[in-house]
Amino acid sequence: MLKLNGKMVSLGHFPDGTLLIKQEPRSTAAHVQQILWKFENNEELAALMFLVRHLREHGAERIALEMPYIPNARQDRVKTNADVFTLKYFAEFINSLGFYTVTVLDPHSYVSCALIDRLDVRSPKPYIQKVLNRIGTENLLLFFPDEGAMKRYAGECAFLPYAFGIKNRDWTTGKIKSLKAEGETERIPGSRVLIVDDICSRGGTFYHSAKQLKTLGAAEIYLYVTHCENTILEGELLTCGLIERVYTTNSLFTKEHTMVEVLDDECDQSDAAD
Repeated sequence: MLKLNGKMVSLGHFPDGTLLIKQEPRSTAAHVQQILWKFENNEELAALMFLVRHLREHGAERIALEMPYIPNARQDRVKTNADVFTLKYFAEFINSLGFYTVTVLDPHSYVSCALIDRLDVRSPKPYIQKVLNRIGTENLLLFFPDEGAMKRYAGECAFLPYAFGIKNRDWTTGKIKSLKAEGETERIPGSRVLIVDDICSRGGTFYHSAKQLKTLGAAEIYLYVTHCENTILEGELLTCGLIERVYTTNSLFTKEHTMVEVLDDECDQSDAAD
């Protein structure tokens, strides 16, 4: 989904499937053109290029991109010559468009921050606070599924106790076989627990986290993820009976489910531009 200055950009198609875009540009060169891109598919990457080139042709000098979720961030390293470094090449493409600023929310990989020029990183703290306001902090423990998440988020809610997970992964398949809890685990029995992380696909990490937390005596378990893919509906997380509710932003999630609450979007600055 693309918006320009708060208004939806309509992506049509010619009979051969190529893009047909009609967009009235603003002619004031001094005005900062605000593009919001919420990733849904790779076609939008081509549409973004066409839109930026169109605006440049009509005198736009400063164009700001708001991209809450960074596509390709999972491929943030290569191990063999067969691995295509998609994040690096994606970042080079974004840089080539010469954006005035690129605003992102809670990037999955810090490699992204090093590769993308003029980056403005927004913290997920306001969203986490919204969750805390909803569920309350009494008898609440934070849980981070791995040490990376612990380092990323523990400081956001330093007043709350926390534990974290150590994953046992089958590296041939990438699947998690089990998860062990570490940290303030003595606080888990009888506690209400909020799992915090940045991204969710089918929810395997959080299923194993919740399973271990329940084994250790957790009373209630909630989940906050900044970027929730629609594929969460295909996993067992929402049907396993271990999670009370999932909270996320609308950076990726476009479906509806009674157990998933999409928090108010505080990152769509471009919505207020017009």
